[in-house]
Amino acid sequence: MAKKKSRSKKIQNKQTAYVIGVGALFIFLLLGYLFYRHIVSGLPSLDQLENPKQSLASSVISIDNEIIGQYYRENRREISIDSIPSFVVDALISTEDRKFYDHWGVDLGRFIKAMFKTVFLGKKEGASTITQQLAKNLYDLKVARENLFQTGVRKIREWFTAIQIEQTYTKREILEMYLNNSFFGNRAYGIEMATQNYFGKSAKDLTLPEAAVFIGLLKSHVYYNPIRRPENALQRRNVVLYNMVDNGKLSEEEYDSLKNVPLNLTAENLNDGMQSSIAPHFVEYVRKQLESMADKYGYNLYEDGLKIYTTIHSKMQKIANKAATDHLAEYQKLFDKYWNWSSNKSTLDDLVDKAIKNNKSYLEARGEERKKVYRKLKNSSSFIDSVKTIAQTIEVGFVCLDVTNGEIRAMIGGKNQDFSYGLNHATQTRRQPGSAFKPIVYTAALDNGLYPAYPIINQEFNYNGWNPHNFDNSTGGFMTLRDGLKNSENLISARLIIEGHVELWQIDRLAHKLGIKSKLDLVPSISLGTSEVTLLELTSAYATLADKGIFNEPISILKIEDKDGILIDQFSHSSREALSAETSFLITDMLETVINEGTGVRTRSIHKFYRPAAGKTGTTQDYADAWFMGYTPQLAAGVWVGFDDRRVSFTGKYGQGSQAANPIWSNFMREVYNQMDFPFESFTIPENGNITTVKFCRESIYQYGNPRLYSNDCSSGELIDFINLKDIPDPFVKGKDNKVNLYTKFYKPDSLSHEAVEIEE
Repeated sequence: MAKKKSRSKKIQNKQTAYVIGVGALFIFLLLGYLFYRHIVSGLPSLDQLENPKQSLASSVISIDNEIIGQYYRENRREISIDSIPSFVVDALISTEDRKFYDHWGVDLGRFIKAMFKTVFLGKKEGASTITQQLAKNLYDLKVARENLFQTGVRKIREWFTAIQIEQTYTKREILEMYLNNSFFGNRAYGIEMATQNYFGKSAKDLTLPEAAVFIGLLKSHVYYNPIRRPENALQRRNVVLYNMVDNGKLSEEEYDSLKNVPLNLTAENLNDGMQSSIAPHFVEYVRKQLESMADKYGYNLYEDGLKIYTTIHSKMQKIANKAATDHLAEYQKLFDKYWNWSSNKSTLDDLVDKAIKNNKSYLEARGEERKKVYRKLKNSSSFIDSVKTIAQTIEVGFVCLDVTNGEIRAMIGGKNQDFSYGLNHATQTRRQPGSAFKPIVYTAALDNGLYPAYPIINQEFNYNGWNPHNFDNSTGGFMTLRDGLKNSENLISARLIIEGHVELWQIDRLAHKLGIKSKLDLVPSISLGTSEVTLLELTSAYATLADKGIFNEPISILKIEDKDGILIDQFSHSSREALSAETSFLITDMLETVINEGTGVRTRSIHKFYRPAAGKTGTTQDYADAWFMGYTPQLAAGVWVGFDDRRVSFTGKYGQGSQAANPIWSNFMREVYNQMDFPFESFTIPENGNITTVKFCRESIYQYGNPRLYSNDCSSGELIDFINLKDIPDPFVKGKDNKVNLYTKFYKPDSLSHEAVEIEE
């Protein structure tokens, strides 16, 4: 009986053990399956393996094929492994994975060896193959703040992914992807971008010591950073070179000759990994346009590796940068010498108040803490000094356009040419152009039938409470439009409106036809440039005058291609007739006089630019804004110089457009024409024969304000000037000036002499 019970108990125990065993096995298999599913769920899909998504920088390219800027999340540019020197691969394999060509993604022997050293010897050693590192780089398998379990899961996933990569790609393709995806510090992803950042050239031009620097960076882009830790980088580079010796890829003699070679980093690229653009404000200007088009074309500007071909000419841009930088460095010293904050205390108090209220510490504080922050900053001399420095910094805007098509050749948006996210003073700020707007008023007058020799009395007036005066408070007798524009006389420009020669709506219409998009204040003082415009708008208007009255919409982007060079879109030029060629020629000829004899004469006398050119200075009240606008037959350029706060202004005549802005324009033009291959061109008379020259009797203009044609009994001599045939005056009123013979009929001018044939009554 006892035996039966014992046997029954044994059977029961076996059954229990069996059930427990099966249950344990089931749980183990279930946990294994769940763990496997957990592992697999984090693996890249087949499509991701075959088409890995790489974030590529989009490049902004100048018209002369220079990269002038980039947009990116990861600053990466791809290069084919066939273009990379073979010693780059030799250095990589010798240092990172000597069994690369023998394993199938995972090196088990190396892994076991590394585990042994880590566990038993306390020496941490990496065991990841190149393929495993690629898996980590491509598919971002790491999670933030991972624990030991998560680290183990990630390593297993890297194993699986590495094996799948080896099954999908050739060894050479794996090496190419690895070199194009590795991070080399200083915001550079991929060996091509790293080479550009550190050495200022393409990876295809790398030397062996330079290549060894990059392979050394793979271990730690911080500790071996050649910019911040050159000694560490040099030591690590030589370790890489000796690894090549140890792996049979370099001789001892070659190593000895290379180990003392200096790093030879390119100085201009030592800006914390940011490749500074020569035209940062232009690149930002283009970015805003590209972002507005992204939905239409379905691209990601920061990841798709686009090629954006633009109108900027890198050489012209560099010339513009130098002209502005050199002039502002000198002018800042001059301004700082004369500016006195003691005389502008209320302005300073207001600027400090605004700066405090925009300060991060103030904005983050609340209640009493905010008041404490305010008092602290208000009493901080260093904070106040920084406000002063920013407020009294002279700013600049510059634009150059090709007059034949509106393409932007150069753009400066501010004094700080390394900073792209501040105000663009060429496109974003509207300021009063002062006398630089007068040519538009004069052009409207010419379009209405007046002509360069037309006389206006240079006397003050009171028009509904408005009583302007000339810059120097001078007055005088009659003055021609040409002389009025040449000397920038305010009274002549103002009288064109109050005497009814030009209506305000005509100025508005013409300005917008010429390229001004800003809403204008249609009051008589617009004749003196009191209505605000942007620099790009006004430059576009001057370019229209230069191109015989044809308005060309300013354009910055020529075409966009994807990373494979497939065209996404090509942008066409937009142009229309805004003004007759005859009127355009007359105002241009008058503006030539400004540069040759008038307020713009420093272009010739001091800055030595002698090509045919037309232009106009501009200075606003209290010297707040200085302008110079001008053009040649090929290029139109505009310059604005001033301050972000209008209450800060130049303190004397050195703030006139002829002194503060003209040097930048003149030096730019001189150097462009000296350094670049522009043919000699003059402004030409329209071929239709409508423009002629007429001999006027001088005294009939300057004494009587009633133009008469010259004759032998005109004792004061002759005044010769251009006129449009249609604008030759009706028969002169007899008896008003009996010293001059009267003429009533004009034949078409002789095509060679361009002089009117006179027929006596």
